[in-house]
Amino acid sequence: MTRGIPVLVLALAAMWLVMNDTFSPGQIVLGAAFAAALVWWGSKMRPLRPRLYRPWLAAGLLVTVFVDIVRSNIAVGRIILGLVRRREIHSGFLEIPLELHDPHGLAVLATIITSTPGTVWVEHSVEHRRLTLHVLDLQDEAAWIRTIKRRYERPLIRIFQP
Repeated sequence: MTRGIPVLVLALAAMWLVMNDTFSPGQIVLGAAFAAALVWWGSKMRPLRPRLYRPWLAAGLLVTVFVDIVRSNIAVGRIILGLVRRREIHSGFLEIPLELHDPHGLAVLATIITSTPGTVWVEHSVEHRRLTLHVLDLQDEAAWIRTIKRRYERPLIRIFQP
């Protein structure tokens, strides 16, 4: 049994009790049994377990992502409100070569990119190790590639790959 499983069972059982708006002994037992069954069943569906090599780096990445999301919200808001002066907005697709190959790291990268306003993860080619990205305001492709690789991919490689 992994470390996080008891916490997950407790959290699911607590949600069961909150949803049923009762703390009766029968509901506590039923919620705990239901939560344990869900966790057991769910663990059978996920054979690949994540391996974190440098988990402490995730805190710095989280701060970076938070700052970038705030900055991107402001930039997209300015575009929507027409506050970009007379500069023309050029949307476009961008291909980024990836060194990251861990599926959990790729999932985190997809979440980061899709959570950032103005960018959308379009496609990932495993065989060519390329990410296709759509950018709302694509002014400089090289700058976008550098940003994705330095700010997100490099830390994710250090966290998820040996």
